[in-house]
Amino acid sequence: MCYELYLSTSSTEDLSQHNSEWLKFGSPDHLDDRYIGILENERKWYVGSKSGCSCTFRHLAGGELGFDEPQDWLPEEQDELQATAELYRVIASVVQSGHEVDCLDLWPGADPARIKTMSVSLSAVPEKAFRLFEDHHFVFEP
Repeated sequence: MCYELYLSTSSTEDLSQHNSEWLKFGSPDHLDDRYIGILENERKWYVGSKSGCSCTFRHLAGGELGFDEPQDWLPEEQDELQATAELYRVIASVVQSGHEVDCLDLWPGADPARIKTMSVSLSAVPEKAFRLFEDHHFVFEP
């Protein structure tokens, strides 16, 4: 199994224009119906990474979760850092253009009732500190 990352936005922009080696926006066709209602905006996207699934992003699971820059004691792959930075820049661009954006990072089969919603201020969380939290729904603010 792999992480799944879904994004929704009020923007009509074709986010696949931002596709690169590390970041892939595509159809959310395989989004489980149990999770559709969590995403708040009309336009929904599946967000893949270099690996094809959503695994090659910075993720944290369990325990105390917080945003932080990469640390020497917790090695992260360069591909994860690059993919997450590109994702952050796309989200920031869409939010700064006045549109709503949220995303859902989950492990397949997660209980929808256990998914936590979290407001994320892009002015408070810099690009280098941004990472995803397993089974969390992020709602982005400028």
